[in-house]
Amino acid sequence: MSISKAASNKVSSQNTVETRLKIKRLLEPTKVVSPSAGSDVVKGLTQKPKSLPPRYFYDNLGSELFEQICELPEYYLTRTETSILQQYAPEIAQITGSCELVELGSGSSTKTRILLDAYHQFGYFLHYVPIDVSAGMLETSALALLGDYPTLQVQALAGTYEMALAQLEPTSLPTRMICFIGSSLGNLNPQECDVFFSQITDALQVGEFFLLGVDLQKPKHLLSAAYNDSQGVTAAFNLNMLQHLNQRFEGNFDTTQFEHWAFYNETENQIEMHLRSLRSQTVQLHALNLSVHLSLGETILTEISRKFDLNVIQQELKAKGLVPQRVWTDSNQWFALLLCQMQPSAAV
Repeated sequence: MSISKAASNKVSSQNTVETRLKIKRLLEPTKVVSPSAGSDVVKGLTQKPKSLPPRYFYDNLGSELFEQICELPEYYLTRTETSILQQYAPEIAQITGSCELVELGSGSSTKTRILLDAYHQFGYFLHYVPIDVSAGMLETSALALLGDYPTLQVQALAGTYEMALAQLEPTSLPTRMICFIGSSLGNLNPQECDVFFSQITDALQVGEFFLLGVDLQKPKHLLSAAYNDSQGVTAAFNLNMLQHLNQRFEGNFDTTQFEHWAFYNETENQIEMHLRSLRSQTVQLHALNLSVHLSLGETILTEISRKFDLNVIQQELKAKGLVPQRVWTDSNQWFALLLCQMQPSAAV
């Protein structure tokens, strides 16, 4: 092949990818980096008990540490959900038929490939709508997918779930499926969960689908081990949030004066991750003009991870008109995937 022909083919390939990718930014770039200039940090650290939004886990190092967490022997969630998807993705595709896939919190879209492969096997058109606050992450993951799936069309939305769900355009395919996998529902308290389900029903038409992944209730020792791994990766991930705040808001958190504390709250059926102060101390976040005092033993809640009763979550979904059509679990009943369909009773 001549150099000129090779160059021509390369340009043609690049043009093909560009025509198959659209990214719509729903947030201004500055707002993606620092919404409301850290007002959520101020609110969390000035209330009692103190808390921080989980999104501050994810600077570059935090994202790397989370990828390591997913590979830990104690952290069953990712591999368990992946195994369920690998086994049942063809059944999902068969039930929905040709379907636009909308994914909330798409990240690197690793598990999405399992679904795309299943739809491809049936010869269906591949339309994918990833939603994430990071436009950069969306572009990187989308380009990787487009390179591997020559017929894939990607229309990414860079913004919050609420914004993106409200701005979904009508699909050209026979139906649509919104995917919320990865057990992220557990990070929402019951009130937030109820609002979220309402946003899902508002975004779906009658007959369209919702695929949800949930972590199920299980013995306490298994849950405790998953969030207190023997290698200390989860502890490093939790403590890194303070370094992220230091860099982002000119802070002086000393991570050696805090410890990772994660436990299972049996009353609320949720894991709670905290950062516990090892001494009485005052911390400054100069960019936010904020001074925070912590007493010895005082904690900052950084994340909850609710564990669900399968019967209860199905009833909550039904109450919103999202009727489970299939429920798949692993052999241990540790994790569940629920494929729900929007019913007329919930339509406006």
